[in-house]
Order: sequence, then structure tokens, then C-alpha cells
Amino acid sequence: MSSIKQFQVTFDCAEPERLARFWCEVLGYVVPPPPEGFATWDDFHRSLPPEDQGSWSACIDPSGVGPRLYFQRVPEGKVVKNRLHLDVRVGTGLVGEERLAALEAECTRLVPLGAVRVQLLYDGNDSCIVMQDIEGNEFCID
Repeated sequence: MSSIKQFQVTFDCAEPERLARFWCEVLGYVVPPPPEGFATWDDFHRSLPPEDQGSWSACIDPSGVGPRLYFQRVPEGKVVKNRLHLDVRVGTGLVGEERLAALEAECTRLVPLGAVRVQLLYDGNDSCIVMQDIEGNEFCID
């Protein structure tokens, strides 16, 4: 039995390109180049039927290590808490006040991008900050 080495994380959303660009900023990811034969993504999207234009977007880790994130437009809005969320690892190896300071600094960077701070979870040693992205999807700064 072979093991899976790569995976993609897919987000259902209302505005795929906007959400992809948000996550590019959060993670240092980039939008991949457009398909062969197209100079830009706009050119590619214009080649699609109107109902498919802008229906998806993606972002990738420029180092090739992290998973591809894929964003697909769906008609329904987000209604309940995510069953799965991303942990953005900025405090790895840090504890106590030093960890909290790193998390707070990242939170301060993300809020102007449209992220919403939901809750600080802190027990005096370990901590994370629960956030929401620009479409209300929960994620943690960890």
C-alpha cells in the first residue's frame, strides 16, 4: 500500500479569487501561473462560459512544500462552524509570554487584511488565537 504524499485543501466560498489572495497574504503563498496558452488568469477566465468565469481560484506554496489551496464558488453561504480548520503555525517552539507576543504580532498583521479576531485561548503557557478569514471560515494562529 502506498502512502499519500500530497494533498489539496479545498474551500467552498462566495468569492474564490478574493479568498485565494487573502490566503496568499496569510501564508506567503502565490497564485500559480495561468494555464498554458493564456497570458493572464483574466484571459483564461474570459475563455470560459459565463457561468464558469471566476468560479474557482487557487494558491500554492512557492517552495512546493505546503499543500495547494483551492477555492470553489458555491451558491450557499457559510452557516455553521467549520468541521475542519487551518492552524497557522507562528509560535512553534515558543511558550508563555514569548509565544503570546508572536501570536499577537501575527494577529495584528492579519486584521488589516480582513481577518477577524474571535478569541484568545491562553492558559499561562500554551496559547492560540481563533480567527476568521474574510468569508468567516475559522482558523487559528497557533
